[in-house]
Amino acid sequence: MKFVLIDRITEFEPGRRIVAQKALSLAEEYLADHFPRFPVLPGVLMLEALVQASAWVVRERLDFAPSLVLLKEARNVTYKSFLTPGQIMTIESVCKELDAEQSSFTASGWVDGREMLKGRLTLRHLSLAAADAGWEETDIDLRARQRALFKLLWRGCPTASAAGMSLNNE
Repeated sequence: MKFVLIDRITEFEPGRRIVAQKALSLAEEYLADHFPRFPVLPGVLMLEALVQASAWVVRERLDFAPSLVLLKEARNVTYKSFLTPGQIMTIESVCKELDAEQSSFTASGWVDGREMLKGRLTLRHLSLAAADAGWEETDIDLRARQRALFKLLWRGCPTASAAGMSLNNE
């Protein structure tokens, strides 16, 4: 995903629940084309924010083993309002099932106590190297970047002891 749609994690119960925030800024590039006179976060990106929050529960629980955590299925997704620049959407995602290959969550997003969207998500957990050993280095790089980003987003994250945790591995 090109866009990181989670700005910070405010609560985290390992393997069970996450509360995160997405602050929408008028500077975000996709708003230039998405209703220029009435800029709103596209619904698909609101859903992607729920997916990204849920994926952090999976990654942390599985010790970042899957290099990819992707949306497999979204059910009963309901949109109730728009997210506009200047608003902060709080996302809560609760894990219902989680194993090595997939997980399921109930997730919702709200602004100032008003529900914006909700749905049930099923995520797939993948490793590129499982399909082709030639992707092992890419998997390693993706995991390192995810660990570093998690540490930035979740201030309660234990200090990472592994080397190579910077976002820019240059």
